[in-house]
Amino acid sequence: MKIVTVDQMRAIEQRSADAGVPWQELMENAGLAVAMEVRGYVEDVTGLSILVLVGPGNNGGDGLVAARHLHDWGAQVHIYLCTKRPDDDLNLALAQQRNIPTIEASADKKLSALDDVLSYADVIVDSVLGTGKARPIDGTMKGILDRVCATAIDDPDVAFVAVDLPSGLDADSGACDPACVHADITITLGYPKTGFFSFPAWDHLGELVVVDIGLVEGLADDITTEVIMPWWVGDSLPYRPADANKGTFGKLMVVAGSINYVGAAYLACEAAMRSGTGLVTLATPKTLQPMLATTLVETTYLPLPESEPGVISPGAADVIKQQISGYNALLVGCGIGLHDSVKAFIESLLLTPDIGVPVIVDADGLNIMAQIPSWWDKLNGEVIITPHPGEMSRLTGLPVANIQKDRIEVARKYAVHWNVTVVLKGAHTVVAAPDGEVKLSAMANSGLASAGTGDVLAGCIAGLVAQGLDPFTAAVCGVYLHADAGEVVAEELGEAGMVAGDLLEVLPYVIRDIVSI
Repeated sequence: MKIVTVDQMRAIEQRSADAGVPWQELMENAGLAVAMEVRGYVEDVTGLSILVLVGPGNNGGDGLVAARHLHDWGAQVHIYLCTKRPDDDLNLALAQQRNIPTIEASADKKLSALDDVLSYADVIVDSVLGTGKARPIDGTMKGILDRVCATAIDDPDVAFVAVDLPSGLDADSGACDPACVHADITITLGYPKTGFFSFPAWDHLGELVVVDIGLVEGLADDITTEVIMPWWVGDSLPYRPADANKGTFGKLMVVAGSINYVGAAYLACEAAMRSGTGLVTLATPKTLQPMLATTLVETTYLPLPESEPGVISPGAADVIKQQISGYNALLVGCGIGLHDSVKAFIESLLLTPDIGVPVIVDADGLNIMAQIPSWWDKLNGEVIITPHPGEMSRLTGLPVANIQKDRIEVARKYAVHWNVTVVLKGAHTVVAAPDGEVKLSAMANSGLASAGTGDVLAGCIAGLVAQGLDPFTAAVCGVYLHADAGEVVAEELGEAGMVAGDLLEVLPYVIRDIVSI
């Protein structure tokens, strides 16, 4: 599903109108779709008191259409005009023909009539401000929305429905005015907007529903930003023939672990195996191999020379290069530490001529590369990097706040500049390809904000690459499976107290279910 900016959405609507779908038809479709979603959300609108807040623009017009349909279906509808509508407003005229009670804010002294309707409303529909230029909300508009906010807090049984987006939310940046209400459900029109997948916007949306408003098909085909859809992941995962052997599903080498971060090696390897990889070999400092072998019994091992106990030596790069030809992918970095000898190892292994397989670089591998000037010019072959915002800051030199403010475009810019696939982790993880294509996770789960979950993600992505998926597809699928596993665990355990290891047993079930879609 495409994600659009405000300018892109306007261009699509204009092009649709130019192609023969008039604006009034789009508005009629939008209002009907909103009314249908409201009816579905509350199950039956008959007899319910529904207050429709109407603003000055097209968003208000959508609300007027919805008000008319909800009235016709038996709801007790009140329209509150936050500002004056045009004299020739057809949708307002149609509502008035039905004698739907209408209140104008300009005539509502001290907003007492609004307070009265709010006191018994079952549903409040916000069609006040749409995707127009964001500006501070003040004056009467602020007074109206402040009262609505208070109602939403004081009476949680009232259903708050936002048309396209909650008023006061910036559809591009995700910023929210203090008067912006937390919706129970946001019914967005045509396509979700870029800012929805930022904070604080996400917390204001409630349930996000995208509805078709009759736009001409194909007008968004040139937009390269999309939400990751489950059916796409299910269609993209490797086929598993019944006559397969372990070689069918690829061989992955994982370079991970150090004396202080033994668990990272375990989590990455186990995640790769749980994602369906045929064979996983752990290349780890030789001191660590005996202790890891007691828990990672399905992996094979390549003990690496050490500069000191539990620390990879620079010479380990030659050991890996001698063995890598029998593998389909290489994962490097989970818990390897930042010792000077490890830095020399990374330079010798990765910043040299192509080693012949796709490489996934995570965690300490990224922190070491960030210390090397123009590291991207020294990389060769297909590469996936999986930074969290702090690591992305080290790699780019940008403040974390700047990265978080524009995650999609930062990931896209640097994926193109570095010629790598970037997985910018965090709430709504962004996957950007070297050609500028972006796919974004619609999931945000605080339970995944704990140590080791990044190692699980890296292992899952690397395992899918080893099974034959191209880097971008593997990264997108891995991000979705990892996030979905988090949702399953959160539903069972809650988000607080979720640990990385909880994801491992869930991954096969998530894969099973998504393949069957």
